Amino acid sequence: MLSACAASPPSSPLPVAGADRDAHGCIGSAGYSWCESTHQCERPWELAKRKGFALSAEQFAHYCAPGSAD
Repeated sequence: MLSACAASPPSSPLPVAGADRDAHGCIGSAGYSWCESTHQCERPWELAKRKGFALSAEQFAHYCAPGSAD
């Protein structure tokens, strides 16, 4: 029997783009994270530019902590 001609087992399906939503519906692969203070999914770099804080995980977490937004 030629193994090269044998049917290969089906591979696992490819993940669907945008299917990596978190509990809030934010798509992590698109850069979105939940921000409790704005009550929406935000891209950290866009929020930092819009609100004038330094772009870092710590600053994003601080801004998005409940009760911290302007």
